[in-house]
Amino acid sequence: MGVIRKRNSAMAVIALVCAGSVLATPTAAYAKPTPKDDKSLEEVRKELDKLYHDAAVATDAYNAAEEKADKQSGEIVKLARAIVAGQEKVDRLKARAGAAARAQYRGGGLPPEAQLLLSDDPQQFLTGAGRLRQGAHATEGMLSDLKRTQEDLKTYAADASDHWKTLEAGRKKQDKAKKDIKAKISAAKKLEGKLEKEERARLLKLEEEAEYKQQTAWLSSGVLDEINGRASGRGKKAVRYATAQVGKPYVWGAEGPGSFDCSGLTSQAWASAGRGIPRTSQEQWRQLKRIAVKDMRPGDLIIYNDDASHVGMYIGEGAIVHAPRPGRNVTIAGAGSMPILGVVRPDK
Repeated sequence: MGVIRKRNSAMAVIALVCAGSVLATPTAAYAKPTPKDDKSLEEVRKELDKLYHDAAVATDAYNAAEEKADKQSGEIVKLARAIVAGQEKVDRLKARAGAAARAQYRGGGLPPEAQLLLSDDPQQFLTGAGRLRQGAHATEGMLSDLKRTQEDLKTYAADASDHWKTLEAGRKKQDKAKKDIKAKISAAKKLEGKLEKEERARLLKLEEEAEYKQQTAWLSSGVLDEINGRASGRGKKAVRYATAQVGKPYVWGAEGPGSFDCSGLTSQAWASAGRGIPRTSQEQWRQLKRIAVKDMRPGDLIIYNDDASHVGMYIGEGAIVHAPRPGRNVTIAGAGSMPILGVVRPDK
């Protein structure tokens, strides 16, 4: 009976996702349209899927480059501060060395301690010898410190130069990724723009049908019968944050508060729960702990597609919350409505 209730609950979620469901709306109510470029709507749907998938890959590349650029900028700032502090130290050491040289000049080429060594007074001689040793050690230490600090400055400068080169390379990657994103999204919008209003409505139904078909196949495998994990305290906070964003638009590179891309939503949701995670779906897949689908719990992240180009947050009952693509809003969807690559857990 518990399994039946879980399946009924899961199906209720999917019915909600489909907003009335493709099953509740007879497809015959639509006259089959013909796009202006003579492609079938199904071909258009597949082409749009590819364009938006490629845009998602480029978005991940952009976000990764941006994250790296921020890190490099931070390193450059730290090195700049170290260079300033090092230069100030060099200036102080040089001033001390100059003072010692001037004192030696005033003593006829000998420092005061050396002059004391020439005294006939035994006590003065011993005192002078001690001072001479101390002075020699101090001078040696000062010169060694000066040399070491100057070498450090050279290292800092070389490191800063390397970081600048990496930063510039990252900026070029960002520029390229941004152009790729705009080109893909522009092409997708242009393709959608060729459709009449009725065609766009039917296209949305085709998308829902494809998602529903995949979700139904996923549930039919019995996978949901094995998923019983309960959310952790942080996981509950992350889910609350993510679901509160439902209805906000997808914007590439966005991480709130008014709009999100897929990984922007998941990273900000976990940040709100006090757990920082990588910014991109590919890095989330690479760096976070991987777990079996049957062991997942609310708050875990489901990574989609072979290239880890999309991510959603599991919220329980076979559903996820995610930011789908440009032109769509943050929404609830079936966890199995897209090809699952794997599951990762931010809170170990």
